[in-house]
Amino acid sequence: MTPDRYTIDFQPVGRRGECKEGESLLDCARRFSIGINSVCGGAGTCGNCKIRVLSGTVSAATSQEREFLSVQEIKKGWRLACQAFPHGDIKLEIPPESLSTPQRTQVEGLVVTAHPLPPVDSYHLKIAEPSLADLRGDADRLLATLNKQAALPCEFIDFGVMRGLSDNLRALNWECQATVRGKEVVAIGPFPGAELGFAVDLGTTKIAGYLLDLKDGRPLASLGITNPQVSYGDDIISRMTFALGSPENARQIQQAVIDALNGMVEKLCTVAHVKSTEILEAVVVGNTAMHHLFLGLPVHQLSRSPFVPAVSSALDVKASNLGLNIATGAYVHLLPNIAGFVGADHVAALLAVKPWRFRGAVITIDIGTNTEVSLAKDGAITAVSCASGPAFEGGHISYGMRATPGAIERVRIEGNSVQYQTINGTPPAGICGSGILDALAQMYLTSAIDERGRMVESHPRVCAGEKGLAFLLAERGDEKPIVITQQDVRELQLAKAAMRTGIQSLLEAQHIEEHDVRHIIVAGAFGSYIDIASAVTVGMLPSLPLNRFRQVGNAAGTGARLALISLKQRKVAQSIAGRARYLELASVPGFMQILAQATYLGEYRIKDGKRVKV
Repeated sequence: MTPDRYTIDFQPVGRRGECKEGESLLDCARRFSIGINSVCGGAGTCGNCKIRVLSGTVSAATSQEREFLSVQEIKKGWRLACQAFPHGDIKLEIPPESLSTPQRTQVEGLVVTAHPLPPVDSYHLKIAEPSLADLRGDADRLLATLNKQAALPCEFIDFGVMRGLSDNLRALNWECQATVRGKEVVAIGPFPGAELGFAVDLGTTKIAGYLLDLKDGRPLASLGITNPQVSYGDDIISRMTFALGSPENARQIQQAVIDALNGMVEKLCTVAHVKSTEILEAVVVGNTAMHHLFLGLPVHQLSRSPFVPAVSSALDVKASNLGLNIATGAYVHLLPNIAGFVGADHVAALLAVKPWRFRGAVITIDIGTNTEVSLAKDGAITAVSCASGPAFEGGHISYGMRATPGAIERVRIEGNSVQYQTINGTPPAGICGSGILDALAQMYLTSAIDERGRMVESHPRVCAGEKGLAFLLAERGDEKPIVITQQDVRELQLAKAAMRTGIQSLLEAQHIEEHDVRHIIVAGAFGSYIDIASAVTVGMLPSLPLNRFRQVGNAAGTGARLALISLKQRKVAQSIAGRARYLELASVPGFMQILAQATYLGEYRIKDGKRVKV
């Protein structure tokens, strides 16, 4: 490399490129379309662009960096990207909280490996052709050859496979690849053929899909889309109500997801240059309501006390019975549910993070429209469900929007000045989840709202809006400015209070003090890109040292992938569901009192139904 240019290796985004002499690491990242948060635009005044130098030499730490980083952090390689200039080739790590929203899509999650132990096995067969001396049927001939060559007790062939068996065997000149699941042949194809799997995290708002090689667990492609069921309601209660309207409604809302998954399969296979018929197994996880709506199971019992699922145990369903366009005989495996509103998606998240590996109490919170929280300690797991709603995903917020170009994703307020960062640096069009949480925290810290969430009329950016007082977030020339209204604040307070109430109820049920929690694992599409400090500031998460929090992305998607490639992991998932205890929030003593206290903003602990400021 020339003296005035250095190679920079950006991890975990997996990009490398040249950085010019005198160019900051932030500017270099921008040239390679790597989104690093920087509300101040690179002036060193916001502290959002933290990175860690893993190897190589950079310029000395500046006074601005020392305001945001401790001496110990700087010694460990932590720097602000806007203040650090390379003095040689560099390898650096960008932590999740420093990555811009588009870099942290709903499909990303923990990198967790498992030894592949797939539910299907494929065998190379050379079958003797029929003759006047051997008049066995084609199916009988295949099973006999398979069982002899592979020493198997295979007993039958999927009927859909059998329908095309005679033509396929002759087209393949009696040499083929037979795929077996248990004692059943589920696919016949040319040898050698791919062995693929499809894993799905069926979220209330988003769907994440993954295409994997079953032989080695290697990911081939991934894709995130909006759940088309949002057109039937933002939350699961609305969707269940729609489904209960008529059998046709139930079929309609089920078909919406089936069509979306088939479209996802087609796109993933196009990217990976494979055929959908080579997908031999699928795993789908979702909360209990999504699980039931996907399978066409009744949901009326989920909508009324005691809110029991139609089925809790793991299921194996023929893909063809659901209308999924993968291998004819393929199965869809669904992980077990824990309770009426804590489903297979949380089981999958726990399978991914394995909280029992840590010492002490561990909270796992999977944030979404329906938020699941569990507390694990000494092998025991207790879980709750919180109806947090869509507010932190932009729903029911005046200028709320999804994380697309133009969405404000980071906010910092100093006096009468608002600094913000939009996705792709385009003019502001609205505000997405991470920006909403930042804005709420900053409004509280700068006294634009008080601890009760009331707008402070004397604040220089609080003005009279169309629906009462509002906070002026961003001017837009001739267009209406982007504001946060008093009603928006109330929506956010209810959403964050639901999460905090769930956490507090678990702690009280297990007689654990908040400060004794050693780890809080934050998962989910929204949870993967929020600023934890902002979440603590508004009281959504407990007031604990930030190093006790860990953001892990789409852990449910990771768990689904583990279950796809490993029968052993499916047994672990079954064990998780079997030992998890469900706590119904409405039955918690003092629930309403806890919820009322949890609506307050600020850092506090709740004890005996009362807030204690931290």
